[in-house]
Amino acid sequence: MFGLAVRSLRKRAGGFAASFVAMFLGAAMVMAFGAMEDTAISSDATGAAEETLVTMTIVVGGWGSALVILAVSSTLALSVRQRAEEMALLKSVGATPAQIGRMVVGEATGLALVAWLLAIVPGFLGGAALLSLLHSTDQVPESVSYAFGPVALGIGLTLTLVSAVASAIIAVTRTARAAVMQSLADASVGRTRMSRKRVAFGIVFLLLGLNLAVVTATVMKDEGMNAMATAGQADIMASLGLALLAPWLIRRAAGVLSHPLGLLFGVAGELAVSTLRRRTPQMASVLMPIILFTGIATGSLYLQQIENDATAAAGLVSTVEQKNIATLNFVVIGMILLFTAVMLVNTLLAATAYRRGEFGRQRLVGATRGQVVGAVALEAAVLIGLGLVCGVFAAMFTVLPFSVARADALVPDIGPLIFVAVALITTALTAVTAIAAANRAAKISPVEAASL
Repeated sequence: MFGLAVRSLRKRAGGFAASFVAMFLGAAMVMAFGAMEDTAISSDATGAAEETLVTMTIVVGGWGSALVILAVSSTLALSVRQRAEEMALLKSVGATPAQIGRMVVGEATGLALVAWLLAIVPGFLGGAALLSLLHSTDQVPESVSYAFGPVALGIGLTLTLVSAVASAIIAVTRTARAAVMQSLADASVGRTRMSRKRVAFGIVFLLLGLNLAVVTATVMKDEGMNAMATAGQADIMASLGLALLAPWLIRRAAGVLSHPLGLLFGVAGELAVSTLRRRTPQMASVLMPIILFTGIATGSLYLQQIENDATAAAGLVSTVEQKNIATLNFVVIGMILLFTAVMLVNTLLAATAYRRGEFGRQRLVGATRGQVVGAVALEAAVLIGLGLVCGVFAAMFTVLPFSVARADALVPDIGPLIFVAVALITTALTAVTAIAAANRAAKISPVEAASL
């Protein structure tokens, strides 16, 4: 099965690209921040400098790892779903579930190792740039020199391997164990029902976010800037919870919008609704990063603005500690948002490119190229709208309670400009990528595409 895994990697390099990019970027990001711990250890940093370096590692080591695991599991699940027919054929000629499982795990392990090795240099450079920023903002003395060693390398390798192998096992389990006819049905129709574990985890994350929101508005109300510690995590928890429930959200949206889209956009609208219903898991893989990007960006940026306004309203000048926390917030959130943005584009490209055969068959039965691309644009519009709504909802887990804690007002007096900026970036990333990928995929002749 190892040889089969190698041949599969060569044959389906494009299909594995999304998973590889997620592993590579995740390893580079985690190693860059892990290097701060190496720096703290090798330089014998003490006091505030040591606390800053260790905090950088812990914060991104926690939330960064969660996002990397989600990205890798999502892209690997997408890859396995796209190969359901191939796996069904392997079982029909005698392959056992264990053999198929070892093949997929072997593929994931190989990708993880290569991704980690290639991410070492970017991780090293990213860590050096991060320490340089800390030097320039006087959070860490110039005497503290950069070190990139066992902590960074160990965190990067462990996270990449564990997330890849665990995600591969989870993704392939049902496909490998299902009967041949069931696998073929999943390949042609797709599986729309979420597992109970996924539903449970989604609800748990939402409840954790709600708990942090309540704690922020009550226990942390008179704690000043310390309330950022709980408020800043609430929107991340809520975003993760809604992202996990993405398939259910898409099914509800498709049911509500089926008649309006068909009435307003004709064939393109009907094709879009049909795809949302038939390919719910694939569409959910795209919706997840939209929710994460919108929720985390909106919540975090409003959080910092509320804190800045509260400090100014009190007639105070930001202290060194407050400036340090602001820098930490922007650096950490910036890295996380960059990762989720790439995850969005990466997943969307992989999901759309795989649909060349579907586009070809649609054109063979009468749909024009414009109608096919228009359907993809409508799908993207639905996902963007749904993602923005869910993202704003998740952001409220941070914005509202932190406004109560710092400004004694449920709604902050800031205005919608931050959200508008986030919404425009999200819309541009999603729409441009989806339409460009669909247009490229639809350029292939219908007969040739239908055979893919």
